[in-house]
Amino acid sequence: MKNNIPFSQVLAIGLMLFAMFLGAGNVIFAPMVGQQAGSNIWVAMSGFLITGVGLVLLAIVALTRGGGTVEKLAQRVHPLFAIIFSVLLFLTLGPIYVIPRTTSVVYEIAINPLVQAKSNTSLYLLIFSLLFIGLTVLLSWNTTKFVDRLGKMITPIFVILLITLIVKSFITPMGMIGQPQDDYVTGTFLTGFTQGYYTMDVLAAFVFGGIFIKSISSLGITSEKAVSALFIKAGIITMIGLVALQLSMAWIGASSVEAIGFKNNGGEVLAQSAIALFGKSGIYIIGTVIFLTGITTNVACLAAVSEYFEKIIPSVSYKKWLIVFSIVGLVITNFGLNTILTLASPILLLLYPLAIALIALVFTNNLFNGHRSVYVGTVIGTGLVAVLDALKDANIAPEAINHFFGFIPLFENGAGWIITGLIGFFIGLVAAKSRKEPAAIINMSGQEIRKV
Repeated sequence: MKNNIPFSQVLAIGLMLFAMFLGAGNVIFAPMVGQQAGSNIWVAMSGFLITGVGLVLLAIVALTRGGGTVEKLAQRVHPLFAIIFSVLLFLTLGPIYVIPRTTSVVYEIAINPLVQAKSNTSLYLLIFSLLFIGLTVLLSWNTTKFVDRLGKMITPIFVILLITLIVKSFITPMGMIGQPQDDYVTGTFLTGFTQGYYTMDVLAAFVFGGIFIKSISSLGITSEKAVSALFIKAGIITMIGLVALQLSMAWIGASSVEAIGFKNNGGEVLAQSAIALFGKSGIYIIGTVIFLTGITTNVACLAAVSEYFEKIIPSVSYKKWLIVFSIVGLVITNFGLNTILTLASPILLLLYPLAIALIALVFTNNLFNGHRSVYVGTVIGTGLVAVLDALKDANIAPEAINHFFGFIPLFENGAGWIITGLIGFFIGLVAAKSRKEPAAIINMSGQEIRKV
């Protein structure tokens, strides 16, 4: 057993986490924020970085304080809530959304520009997705190799290519930053705040917790306190990398409008920007970057969701779950990127506020003595508005929902759940005090101490 490892190993683990988080979502949403926010880019990105980056480190720390897994964290609300939330989370970050989205984005940016003039593009997508998801399964077969495979081998390659693209965009800018568009004219900060949901990194932090701990265990780190300390150190490295990445991607988007015009999605922005900066060779640079970021995301998510379902249904092995979820992901991928992205927003508007509420509750746990009623009240208050936001985004009775619930502050900006969550918090606190609920204090090692 050892509780300390050299900084070089901490760096490798930090790079592994960075590689997991640095997926297609990370590099396609910030450029769109940059394009749309224009001269308001720094206000928009301050909101974006809170949900897209800052909460990632907090989620990692919250996971260690909350028991080391998302299920234990969510059980502070209720065991049934823990099951429902965890299953939805893992399926969303696995075969239903992230794996199909990532595979489709890689195809759209790295492959489609090379074959778009030809017919049967759906056949090309099928062939590519078979190969890409097959490679994902191969790399996911043995998760104890993650540090070496991702942190030491793949990450440096795409970091070098990304830096090349970013440096070129600063040395020879594509144009001046323009005027803000649409929602970024007013409500800039909150628009950026909600756009940060789409990176999915806070949700991913919950999902990657299990595989991260397994990688640490393979290094001989067994002390709970040492694991927690390593979590934080690696998380800081990851966060620094993500901040630099997101700001650079936003800059590329903001400076690209004169050269390429406004685009429909961040993938188009990056692909066209790479061509504007490097000529035809640019598509190969950005294609390689997207391919490598996509494969690391797919590997991390497929492995994590398979491990989770092996744990709750042990009669089916990890490797069998790999096969099952890879097939599901393959089928959904071939519906096309537009269909996949249409499904994303309502799901994220439901899960993200709940995840943020759980993080906030764990960090403030000792202030309200860890009373279960406070957890329940906050999650109910947050969840009610999150469900309404998800329904609106799915275009289910949006006018009626706005009419009946528009009185809630920040509701029109997609942040009304903050207010109702706080109301639920205080209602839960009053209920806990009146019922004299036992306290559940979390000590410095992340262990829970119950007091009557």
